[in-house]
Parts: sequence; C-alpha cells; structure tokens
Amino acid sequence: MDYSRSNLADRLAADYVVGTLRGPARRRFEALIPAHPALRNAVDGWQRRLGVLSADITPVEPSADVWARIQQRLFSDLAKAPARWWQRLGVWQGWAATATVAALALGVLLSQPTPPAPPTPPIVVVMSAPDAAKVAAAAPQFVASVSGDGRSLVIKPLAGTMVPSQKALELWALAPQGAPRSLGIVSNDKPTVVLRGTLLKDTTGFALTIEPPGGAPGGKATGPVVSVGMLQT
Repeated sequence: MDYSRSNLADRLAADYVVGTLRGPARRRFEALIPAHPALRNAVDGWQRRLGVLSADITPVEPSADVWARIQQRLFSDLAKAPARWWQRLGVWQGWAATATVAALALGVLLSQPTPPAPPTPPIVVVMSAPDAAKVAAAAPQFVASVSGDGRSLVIKPLAGTMVPSQKALELWALAPQGAPRSLGIVSNDKPTVVLRGTLLKDTTGFALTIEPPGGAPGGKATGPVVSVGMLQT
C-alpha cells in the first residue's frame, strides 16, 4: 500500500485520531507512523484540527452507577429475558462513540472558515474632452476608477492638461436630474484619490471643469467643462 499518497494517508490518519481505526489495523498503523513522514504529518494535522474542539472541555468519566441506572430504566421489563444484541451495554457505548465521532466531524466542518465573497470589480470611466471643448492635439484625457463599494475613486491623467495660472481642476459627479455635485479639486499631472461614502449614488458620470484655486464658489460649476465621462449601464 502506497502510504505516500496524501489522500490515503489523510483518510487513515483521520480514522486513527477519531478512534474508528481499531484492532489489528490500528496497531499496524501505529507501527507504520515512525517510518512514514506522510502519515506523521497527517496525524499531526488531524490532532491539531480536532484538538481545539475539546480544549475547553473537562473530561468526565461516568460512574458504573450511571450505566446501571440507564440499563435499569431502558430494560427493566426485560431484565429476566435473555440479553439480545441491542440490549448489551457495549453496543450502546459503541453507538455513543459513533455519535461522538460524527459530532467531531461536524464540528471540524463548521469550524472551517467560509470562503470570502469575491470583491466587486472597480468601475472604470474614461474621460475625454467634450465636443464643445475640443482643442486640436491637446484635448485633456483622464481615467477614473471607482471601487466596487463606491467609497473611493482614483482619477489619473492620461495626457498633460493645461490649466491656466491661478486656476484649478474640479471634479463633479453628474446626476440624472439636478445640478452636479462637487467631489473636490484634483491634480492635472498626477493621480488624485477621492473618498466619499456613496460616489455612485445618483451618479451618471463625471466631469472636470476649470475653477478658481479654492474650487467653484458656492459649490456650483462656473468654468468650462474640459473632460467628461459617462457610466455605462
């Protein structure tokens, strides 16, 4: 038997640790453990995984009186009849051991962490000069990447953007209805990170305008639109 096969070693080790491997098979397995690293590693792994389930439980050995009372309660009417296989104490103890093994196996399954849900991919919006603001060979272009949860945005210039002296670029979220809302001043030559609670709520796209250095007065766009990009639905 090839004990180097990981699935075979793992299955035998599991039976050994939970106690379902008995008799000659268990003694033979114990004799093989020192000579087979795969078996040793598998046994160590199962002992670690199952050991945590009983780490905080204090072992209690039932007294002989407890078993006697169980027998008396279950089989008092059959005390004088010949003992059948299902009345023997050893059978009940075996069933109890089987139930314990099943509970341990269930505990191991429940203790395994649930795989996390895959992250929502970011939304990428390419922003380019609108028709009314095109400048030959110098149209500003940006790319805006919004995180899947809609809490952060990174806007990056793809080409040099000329901003007049004493002016700044301001980013706006375009709404299906009503005025756009300001997302703040962004750089014209390096990436800018924008953090908001709900960047995508009531947003159909993004636009960049040229505004005073501190931003549009009163939160209303005043300068020309130099770049715009719409969300694809």
